[in-house]
Amino acid sequence: MLNEEQNEQELFEHFRFDVDPGQKLIRIDKFLFGKIENISRNRIQNAAKAGNILVNGKAVKSSYKVKPADVISIVMSQPPREYEVIPQDIPINIIYEDEDIIVVNKEAGMVVHPGYNNYEGTLVNALRYHIDQQYPNHGPEIEANLVHRIDKNTSGILLVAKNELAQAKLGKQFFDHSIERKYIALVWGDFQEDKGRIEGHIGRSLKDRLQMTVFPDGEYGKHAVTHYKVIERLGYVSVVECQLETGRTHQIRAHMRYIGHPLFNDATYGGDKILKGTTFTKYKQFVQNCFKLLPRQALHAKSLGFIHPTTGEKMFFDSDLPQDMQSVIEKWRDYAAHREV
Repeated sequence: MLNEEQNEQELFEHFRFDVDPGQKLIRIDKFLFGKIENISRNRIQNAAKAGNILVNGKAVKSSYKVKPADVISIVMSQPPREYEVIPQDIPINIIYEDEDIIVVNKEAGMVVHPGYNNYEGTLVNALRYHIDQQYPNHGPEIEANLVHRIDKNTSGILLVAKNELAQAKLGKQFFDHSIERKYIALVWGDFQEDKGRIEGHIGRSLKDRLQMTVFPDGEYGKHAVTHYKVIERLGYVSVVECQLETGRTHQIRAHMRYIGHPLFNDATYGGDKILKGTTFTKYKQFVQNCFKLLPRQALHAKSLGFIHPTTGEKMFFDSDLPQDMQSVIEKWRDYAAHREV
């Protein structure tokens, strides 16, 4: 039996096999090569080197002989791209780089990777140019390999692997939920509690394919957990810190709308309307001015912690809020300080 999971936000694939009782002894790399479509032996080898092939819960080498009734689990990095990436000289903010990884502080408005009708101007195009400048005439062993992504209009820290082995090891950390990720969001409304936990399956909306929806009964979608803490109460809006336990597409945006606190100016999830406050014309104008200052959802990927795929060192990167979010939060602070809200 094969259970396959493809995570849309954390770019890995997970396969699980319950080996038949009549299975003959065979090397596990050969077994997997015959079971998984469109896979190369190199991807299987890198998964084994990264400790991502488990048999009955224990990591094995690619030479392991599969036995009847074994339970096999394999986590692999994102499949190779089926299109050519055009190198483009686009400014990006690289805050750390070594032989294995690149850490970028992405600006809002930049798409992370090429896709349908969007093959240029992305972060991956910029990284490809950057790597070409560093390593002229390099081969496919050095590349910008994504292990996760953030939305186009979300700013903040993004981790990139420069080779397949590093990508495989980092992908396993995302799969194990051992990556530490914190986001800062400005959301509509005040909270009764100071912190909380949101749990609810997230899947693509059955009514609007551009939205993700929470399915609390788990009948659809994938398991998702977000922890949040209120950082600052500003009357009609609040600044919250969100920590991801899982990494589903639009997770924070969908979870926050689910509990009645859509992200400020999140057009996809209804946050681009005046959801809290007064009916005064001056207040409406104030909110509209805030929307103009921050023409996107108020979400920033502030920090990222992980284990370096080669050295085993604990790495942690933090970033300041971008100017657009800082400016709008300051305006709400001033509004809350001078008015009864």
